[in-house]
Amino acid sequence: MRRLPPLHALRAFEAAARHLHFARAAEELHLTPTAISHQIRQLEEILEVKLFHRYPRPIRLSAEGESLYPVLRESFDRVAQAISGLSQLDQDRPLTVSVTVAFASFWLMKRLPALQSQTGLNLKIEADNRPVDLSGSDVDFAVRYAVHPGTENQWLPLFNDSLIPLCAPEVLRRHQVKENADVLRLPLIQYRWNCGGEVPPNWQRWSQAAGLTGEVPEVTQHFSEEINAIDAALAGQGVVLASSVLAASAVAAGHLVRLSETELPGRTFWAVCLSEQPRSCEVERFATWARSCN
Repeated sequence: MRRLPPLHALRAFEAAARHLHFARAAEELHLTPTAISHQIRQLEEILEVKLFHRYPRPIRLSAEGESLYPVLRESFDRVAQAISGLSQLDQDRPLTVSVTVAFASFWLMKRLPALQSQTGLNLKIEADNRPVDLSGSDVDFAVRYAVHPGTENQWLPLFNDSLIPLCAPEVLRRHQVKENADVLRLPLIQYRWNCGGEVPPNWQRWSQAAGLTGEVPEVTQHFSEEINAIDAALAGQGVVLASSVLAASAVAAGHLVRLSETELPGRTFWAVCLSEQPRSCEVERFATWARSCN
């Protein structure tokens, strides 16, 4: 079995020998100069040799230090190269992203070919409405919907959202909509808003934002998921207050029609990854691309 001094002491000596300066070694290793000095003295006591001549200043290596330093430098370089090779293997696997089912269906799927051709990123999509634990899974980043960034992890803003009234063109062929009050005469579709303590965006709030004073009719269809509510609107079953971001492609294609300029504020879409995510540069590349194509 190998009998080696503590790794932290060997790292402290190698950094100090490379810089010939305890303070610079401390800065590189995120330690204090006192800690570097203590670890090197610990190593000298174990080896029973002096590794540095400390006086007069500046410090310089002793004969024993001159002998040990190149061996450690080469060893650490080889370890770093091996780790870099393993990291490169990791870089070749798809970048795993966790998104809601609605975001995957209405925003991400149709943009995947452009994403790959324009950024070179290859995504593996985990579509699930439950929040993923980034530290306890193999997910590299998640697209989250929140008003403000969290206090943990790295939060990259993608785009702001709003809730707008939408219906299929065939609904307008059956009903006249000339003003905001006409919107509420259509069959109203609503879905459950996961908002915690936040007041949910609903037809009552939209009516108030539109300046209407009459009683809001009963909702015709209730859904637990946003994707089902939008699908119902696409099928011509009524009008839905839906995300302007998620519905943008359907509106552009003429499958859904915006009925009013009155809107309710939504949240912000964020790309979220661990603060020490090794593939954070790729996550930032995704975020930059997403902003440019929304």
